This record gives sequence, structure tokens and C-alpha cells, in this order.
Amino acid sequence: MKKTLVTLASIMAIAAGVMAVGGWATGDSDPQFAVGVVFHDVNNNGQFDEGEKPLAGVRVSNGREIVATGENGRYRLPVDDDTALFVIKPRGWRTPLNENLLPRFYYLHKPHGSPELKFAGVAPTGPLPASVDFPLYPQDEPDTFRAILFGDPQPRTQKEVDYIAHDVVEELIGTDASFGVTLGDIAFDDLSLFEPQARAIALVGIPWYNVIGNHDINYDARHDHHSDETFERAFGPPYYSFEYGPVHFLVLDDIEWRVDEGNGKGSYRGGLGPEQMEFIRNDLAAVPDEQLVVLMMHIPLTDVHDRHELYRLIEQRKFCISIAGHTHHHEHRFITHADGWRGPEPHHHIINVTVSGSWWRGTPDERGIPHATMADGAPNGYSIITFDGTDYVLDYKAAGRPKSYQMQIHAPEAVAVDRPQPAEVLVNVFNGSEKSRVEMRVGRDGTWTPLELRRAIDPAFQATYERDTALADNPWTDLPAPKPSTHLWQGALPSDLPVGVHLIEIRTTDMHGRTYEGRRVVRVEPTPTTPAE
Repeated sequence: MKKTLVTLASIMAIAAGVMAVGGWATGDSDPQFAVGVVFHDVNNNGQFDEGEKPLAGVRVSNGREIVATGENGRYRLPVDDDTALFVIKPRGWRTPLNENLLPRFYYLHKPHGSPELKFAGVAPTGPLPASVDFPLYPQDEPDTFRAILFGDPQPRTQKEVDYIAHDVVEELIGTDASFGVTLGDIAFDDLSLFEPQARAIALVGIPWYNVIGNHDINYDARHDHHSDETFERAFGPPYYSFEYGPVHFLVLDDIEWRVDEGNGKGSYRGGLGPEQMEFIRNDLAAVPDEQLVVLMMHIPLTDVHDRHELYRLIEQRKFCISIAGHTHHHEHRFITHADGWRGPEPHHHIINVTVSGSWWRGTPDERGIPHATMADGAPNGYSIITFDGTDYVLDYKAAGRPKSYQMQIHAPEAVAVDRPQPAEVLVNVFNGSEKSRVEMRVGRDGTWTPLELRRAIDPAFQATYERDTALADNPWTDLPAPKPSTHLWQGALPSDLPVGVHLIEIRTTDMHGRTYEGRRVVRVEPTPTTPAE
């Protein structure tokens, strides 16, 4: 699906009863038009049959323009030989799902198919059908619902697909979440793993959307608009939108593939491109200001080179957040004027915990799965985000751990009663942010004292990294080098603790006012005496 520059021109020949937003690239010849109907598929056969109800006011897009169906449920859109037509799922309706519970909300029009690539793209679709229809099915979508967010599962092999199945899929089966989203890097360059991983995630039992990542593209593509051919075959258009309950979700493709004409080498950068930006502009134009908008992408927003144009489209919205993956650490980033943001309030951008953690690196646990702790000291896992109208709350779930596991407390095993230096306590609050409050007390009757947010290396991860890399001939892949955590708090043990065993208690209150607790035991020992000579 192309992200190249288009020339905007008004479309004068729009079908009766169809409302249009946006423009189309015109050349020496008139564009071909796709027509179709959006309808309630009562008998669930995917075809618009006599007696079935057409649906008015449903938006359909060609990746640039968006039109709303008329009273007869019909739309009309221009297409070229590389177009993804898709319906923007409205609230209260479901699109078809395939056997892997992947939403089928699109039709790919590629008469000649994809170019020959290492990983197969789309087979030739032939001439444009006389009618490209979109069936929908009614479903209940309350104001309050939950979604699961996977960052970077990124398996290299079927063995690592199995890690995903055992580490996160098994514990999610039976979830009450309404749908899930993988925020890119679905695979690690081997795009043949799209299908086996989708089969495993389908066991969770809910619809699953996908975002394209930099490891999900065709590296042998000669142009950006051919870099997503395999992704399109497996998952559909690389950018699109849908609604669930009162929330509008906008999925972005922020992977811009470039090939150096001199040496023929390809590379990527964070970028959206003018064509996708036109879709975003048209999409948001129909979303009321009082509706929550959630942007989902792979590369963090602050690393997208043309982000400032997107800022202009969202910065005046009172209810808008964005979520990414890519960096293999977890962070709540608040985008301010320092990054060119002009909105009245900072923009909340979430960099999501990754399923693969540190790319499935590190010592295997008792199940044979690498512990995969991320370089900021946080465990691998996923997020669960709860929406309630325009409100949202993000929960961090460490893989294979109880949901109460929200922090790691670092303190000495034992300290001397007359220690010359303060005994440091560091707390890694995995889902913490600059808006969190973290406090400590020692003993049940101790006084709660605030800890100080400190951007630093997690000492436990540093020790694990040094221990793992010191071993010769590891049968596993070494951990990445530690990097500073954005959710580490520092304090010190009271200097007047008597000899004995003491309980350290930590409590943290997040930006939503929720409190979590953690505990650690420390010993205070007598000062060693020097034996008499």
C-alpha cells in the first residue's frame, strides 16, 4: 500500500447519497472506481443477499479518501492497481474474522499481484469486482471494556513462537478483554512465522489486530510501497482505523523503507508519509472532539521524522493518547513543547512492555524459556488497557507472574548497625512514571517517606548481565547491555535501625490514583569486632 505523494483533487462524480472526504491523485486518465455495499449479514454467508439490510453512514476508505455510505448502504471510491479498500468498523458492529480470529475488514486490489520477493506477497487479484461489499455483524460494545497490548513478540523461529504460547498465551486464555493488538515486530525478519504465531495467539479467543513493525517488512523491496506486501497478505492494510465502544482507534504504519540508489542498500526510519497523513486527516475530521482517540504504532512517536504534522492534527484534542513498541523497554513519555508539541497539555505516549522482553535472551528458566528481562530491568510481558468513556488505565502484566507483581526492590541482604555510609534502597516500579508517587517505611510502625525518581541502571539487571556474559560458551543468547530506567526510585534505610530483622515496605500510587505494595526483608547485624592480637 503506497505512502507516496499524491496530488489532491476534488471528486465531482460521487455516487448519489454518498458523502466524501478528501481527494484523489489524478493523472492523464480518470481513475477506476470501486463500488459496493456495507450490510448486515444476517445469514452469515458473507454475501449481500435479498432482504438483508444495507447500512447507512458507515465509512469506507481507499487509504486516502474516506466516504460514508448512503441510505442504500453504497459507497464509491477511486482505486488504482495497488489499493486496499477497507471499512472503518463502527461501534456496535463486528467485521468477519478468519480462522485465526484476524479481522477481515478489507479488500486488496492488486490485479497483477505483488512483485517477486523472498517472502510471498499478494497473489494477483484480477479485475476489480463489480461490487466490493463489506459484511458486518451486530455486537454489544459497552462504554467500559479492556484490550490486550503485545509489544514485539518478535520470534526468530518456531521454538520462539512456542515461547510466546507458553509464556503469555496460555495465561490469557479465557480473558474478558474485547480484543488484542500486536504493536509491531510480529516476527523477527522471518515473515513465514506470521501464520504459526497467529494460530497460537488465536487460542486466546478474541479478535486480534496487528501493527506493522520494522522487522515485519520485505527487506528486498526496492520501494517503500512494496515493503509491506507480505504483511498485507497476512493482515491487510498497514494503516487503518476502527471503533470499539466509545473509543476511536487509529493504527499507523510509521516504518519508512528507503533504498540508496548508489549502493542499493535499504534502511528504515520512522515516518508516516503524505498519503497516510491524508488518510489520518480525513479520518480524524469525522471523529468528535469529545471522543477518545488512541493512536497505535510501532516506532515511538518522538522518533518519527514527520511527527509534527501529526501533532498539528491531534494536539488540540482533549482526549488523545498514543501507544508504541520497538525499544524493548517500558515507558510513559509525556510529549511537551520541548519536542514541538503545541497542545495545552502534554501528550501521553506509552512505550509498551514487550512480549519477547530482551528478544528472548538470557538464562532459561525451569520451563526452558529465557527470562528475557528488558534492559531497563523490567520483566517481559504485556499490557492490559481498560477504557471507560474517555478515561483509560494501563496495567502492566509480567509474563508468568501474578498481577500483583508490579515492582522489584533492591536492598542489601545485611548491613552493619554502625555502617559508615547510608544503605541504598532502589525500587523499580515497572509501570511507574513521572506522575507516580513512591514511598517507603521500615517496620509496621515506621513513617512513610517519599523516594526520589532517578534515571539510572537497574542494579539487579546489571548484576544479571555481568553474571551471564561472564559465562563461557553460553547455550543461550547474551542479554543486551543495561540502559537507564525511567521508572527507578531511590532512598536509604534509616540510620538508627537496631540489630535484628526488619521489613521494608514500599507503596506506589500511579497517575490514576491506584496503589500497589511490595516488601523486602533486610538484616541489621552487629558491627564486626577486630580480634585482639
